[in-house]
Amino acid sequence: MTPKLKKLRDQVIVITGASSGIGLVTARMAAEKGARLVLAARSEKALRELVEEIEDLGGEAAYVVADVSRREDIQNIVREAEQRFGGFDTWVNNAGVSIYGRLDQIPEEDMRQLFDVNFWGLVNGSMEAAHHLKHKGGAIINVGSILSDITAILQTIYSASKHAVKGFTDGLRMELEMEGAPVSVTLIQPAAIDTPYPIHAKNFMEREAKHAPPAYAPETVARAILHSATTIERSVVVGGGGKAFIEMEQWTPRLLDKFMENAFVKQEKADYPPRPLSQNALDHPMGALEERGNYPGHTRENSYYTQAVTSKVPVLKMALAAGAGLALVSVLGRGKKNNGTSTATAPSKPQPQAAPVAPAPVIETQFTYPVNDSTPSVH
Repeated sequence: MTPKLKKLRDQVIVITGASSGIGLVTARMAAEKGARLVLAARSEKALRELVEEIEDLGGEAAYVVADVSRREDIQNIVREAEQRFGGFDTWVNNAGVSIYGRLDQIPEEDMRQLFDVNFWGLVNGSMEAAHHLKHKGGAIINVGSILSDITAILQTIYSASKHAVKGFTDGLRMELEMEGAPVSVTLIQPAAIDTPYPIHAKNFMEREAKHAPPAYAPETVARAILHSATTIERSVVVGGGGKAFIEMEQWTPRLLDKFMENAFVKQEKADYPPRPLSQNALDHPMGALEERGNYPGHTRENSYYTQAVTSKVPVLKMALAAGAGLALVSVLGRGKKNNGTSTATAPSKPQPQAAPVAPAPVIETQFTYPVNDSTPSVH
């Protein structure tokens, strides 16, 4: 049965990890569009402030203090949604946390705890949401990452958790389709997003963590999430830069490895010492209604790539598919010598100064479609 998704103004939306970053921006944007909200996170103070803010502006919201790694906390969210609003229409699994550092530096218990939040928390939310939505219909939206397809050096455990998220999300979608359940299941795959993500991570590096360029505004992800709440999408990559990295993993994986080892590893370290190790969101709540993080460069407020792939105009999607291939060819073609021999394959003894340049800007600058991104078509 094909899911029939409601307009945002007619929906009740559950958002986990709502106290900062992507979850916070999504909550505020959804409230502006008339959705009623059930917001969950571990920080009660931040949640209370957010609900008061939404209600002061004429919206409707409730909150539940919850650790998503605990199934009983997820059930409390469902119970609140049913008691306050009679149920929900969209469930957004957004809660997550990261760890920076070499694998031999990170205690096993930290790795397991990260999976409890990023993977098992999402599994818990998805299963409860699927049980609720099977008969009435709706959407499950899981926030993965471009690291669901590639691995960022020094973020290996986080990358592994997001790989697991993708595998689970794809399997859940297929099972619900086989049952004929009217539920849309979408994987959102953001590139680097300028949120408190790096400064909330548990950081074992010698420098503070930061995003490598390019970084996009959290609004770009919020728009993709709310689009997927009203439009059936299998997956949405947010950020042309992220799409370029995924293409490199598919077509030139060795080149991507060398870029990670020679360039990316430097780009994700700030030029100042790290916070005390105890200051992290893995071990305790850090939500303080913060939308942005410590990204030092220019934050891209729009992703023309993502606008195009979520557009309702078919010609834009077709043009994007063709243009993305041309953009990747352009990136790889830069390494061609006059004799026609490509240098896309990494040399046997790579030199640091010859590290490949990040292809991220290519996709975004290729696709400057005249789409009004401030007011996306989500209804």
